[in-house]
Amino acid sequence: MEEVDRPEKKPSGARNLVVLGILASVIAILTTSISLMIYHNSGDIYLDRSRPGFLPDEEEIEEGGDKEEEYLFEKTGKLEIKDIEEYLEKLNSEVKAIDSYEKPFSADVLSDEHLGISD
Repeated sequence: MEEVDRPEKKPSGARNLVVLGILASVIAILTTSISLMIYHNSGDIYLDRSRPGFLPDEEEIEEGGDKEEEYLFEKTGKLEIKDIEEYLEKLNSEVKAIDSYEKPFSADVLSDEHLGISD
């Protein structure tokens, strides 16, 4: 039999591109999972409680607590002077509370006592 010279087949880049895409996806999922696990286990997740809609743990909910409601403007209707005056009164009480700190920029302001955190 006669040997036939076949032209050399060039490797296709499509297979390599698919492998690269799958490998990149696996690495992204793995690193994201590890970072979320560290984020949860380190307790840093509890620093994000300022996000809207974040609910506290069940043991942190105070039964019948004395919570002061925020002042909110009406969503509909006109804004009247009495509403603005009421808002300014509440704002001034907050400003006075802040001004009562002896050293507002010291590290003591972030103490548990000043923040109202109890063990």
